[in-house]
Amino acid sequence: MPKLKNDVEHSIEVKKSKFITYLHRTDSEDEARAFIKLVKKTHPDARHHCTALVIGPIVRSNDDGEPAGTAGHPMLDVLTSRGMTDIVAVVVRYFGGTLLGKGGLVRAYTDSVKLALEQASLVEAQTLQTYRIAFDYSLIGRFDAYFRTRGIEVISKDYQSEVVYHFCVKENIDTALNELASGRIQIDYVGETERESAVPTTGG
Repeated sequence: MPKLKNDVEHSIEVKKSKFITYLHRTDSEDEARAFIKLVKKTHPDARHHCTALVIGPIVRSNDDGEPAGTAGHPMLDVLTSRGMTDIVAVVVRYFGGTLLGKGGLVRAYTDSVKLALEQASLVEAQTLQTYRIAFDYSLIGRFDAYFRTRGIEVISKDYQSEVVYHFCVKENIDTALNELASGRIQIDYVGETERESAVPTTGG
């Protein structure tokens, strides 16, 4: 399930009402409440501070004075439809003097969160296999090129009497590495690890 890499702030204007969206990553409902409180403190004069959050199995939304079902729930729909987790969204509304109607409010709060998410960098956890390899200095260029062209993450490099790399992959590449080094390599399986990698965002 995708998560935010960094916090996001994004604003739109609808019929002179200003909607400012804050997206924050958290795995704690207490931290989510603290973040909501911080946003309210930052915008004390705003008419509404509507919220939605998905933290593991916890799913909540709040219309904060807007007509029931026109703010918090549409915000939550965007988060759940994108499969997001460990996230709290706060949309601050400064009223512009023109009533939007229920349909207009639903569209405004939906668009606010949707557009903020489109600006976000998302990551997703993957379970990868970690290996340790030891090889001669003469093979550094060959291995670096191999890992770089295949997008394989080398998590540590140690240069002593021989070169030692630790790297993460989805599947076993022992055969390819042995061929690359003509067998002059020591490969040890270390174990599973969970790493976060970037996922593409889509508009709409």
